[in-house]
Amino acid sequence: MTRQDIAPRRAQPSRAASLRDWPRLRQHPVRTTLVGIVLVAYAWFDAGFEPFTTRALVGVIIPGTVLGVIAYGRPPERIPPPEQLDILGMSYWMIILGALFEWEASAVRDNSLPWHPSLTNLVDPLLSTHMTKSLAIVLWLMAGWGLVKR
Repeated sequence: MTRQDIAPRRAQPSRAASLRDWPRLRQHPVRTTLVGIVLVAYAWFDAGFEPFTTRALVGVIIPGTVLGVIAYGRPPERIPPPEQLDILGMSYWMIILGALFEWEASAVRDNSLPWHPSLTNLVDPLLSTHMTKSLAIVLWLMAGWGLVKR
């Protein structure tokens, strides 16, 4: 694949949905507000649990199960596959994912020594406050919803 094959592909408009493509958001602001309040309240409640406990596990399984049931009950409309893959962009993502996987695997192999911390050890101080942990849970739930809608 040459650069000429890739350039027209990038020039096409994005398939990402914009707010005007989601009429329900404009028609039901009360519903959207209530869902937002419930998500924030659940995240605040769930962030109060000590990590790696049964309560924290249940706090993760409940929204995962709800999203799974929604995805099974209302499967999304399938997006047709692209005619061509952007090999250059795909290779960048694979290099990044491979490097992150290698970092985490070597940290596990070395028992996460201070001179070679795992990604989890680097993220833990960021999630030390209740507010940032709640925000991370809300972002995690929104990402899960985005996957279900896709």
